[in-house]
Amino acid sequence: MIEFERVSKVYPGGATAVHEFSLQIPSHRTVVLVGSSGSGKTTLMRMVNRMVEPTSGRVLIDGEDVRDRNPVSLRRSIGYVLQQGGLLPHRTVADNIATVPVLTGARPREARATVGGLLERVGLDPSLASRYPAQLSGGQQQRVGVARALAADPNILLMDEPFGAVDPIVRRELQQELLRLQAELGKTILFVTHDVDEAFLLGDEVVVLETGGRIAQSGTPADILASPANDFVRDFVGADRGERRLSVVESEGQRIAVDGAGRPVGVLEP
Repeated sequence: MIEFERVSKVYPGGATAVHEFSLQIPSHRTVVLVGSSGSGKTTLMRMVNRMVEPTSGRVLIDGEDVRDRNPVSLRRSIGYVLQQGGLLPHRTVADNIATVPVLTGARPREARATVGGLLERVGLDPSLASRYPAQLSGGQQQRVGVARALAADPNILLMDEPFGAVDPIVRRELQQELLRLQAELGKTILFVTHDVDEAFLLGDEVVVLETGGRIAQSGTPADILASPANDFVRDFVGADRGERRLSVVESEGQRIAVDGAGRPVGVLEP
């Protein structure tokens, strides 16, 4: 479990990124922080692996204050996926994926022996192991980034807008891949995005943030859509948008869900 206890971050000059934020992230669940620019979501994520130190408050992992951990060993124990993949351009896919296991003591040959299985796990052909990042598409690079994050079998995955730099079709594929992986692996995932549709698709729990890391509402996607806490949340999640307001019509013996403009969005199973 990850726990934020009244954490704040004030930068030199007095700018407050986060003010007294508290949240519990249960083990083996996906919690999504969603908010616009300036909401503090990335700052909060980086507090978990000590890339950002809070000005006050505590971040705990399984009851242990992360400040009591060596920052290097802490980061190596947590998977981290960046928006652009963060791959080392001068190293092959295999070497990129093997980086953390080697740094934590595995023999290079042993670490590379697991690469093929990791590539298959994220939906890639093991033959890509010998390529360099520049020889991959954006979607492939992101999948390699996920494989690298999984290489040391961490309990926690931090994912900072990992699918934001790819086209919409690839983004949907990567989202579905993450759902499949989470169903198989049951990691504790803290996911950051500005896309509320992505948040609702991926999150067991969604935390809607206002400026300064203030929690406007948290809960399941269904709970937030059914009962937005205030006008800010209602506007942010688009609860009143036509595409959110679904109804059912009958057509040729099938029950079809349609949006507020009457456009079909899916078929309901019997």
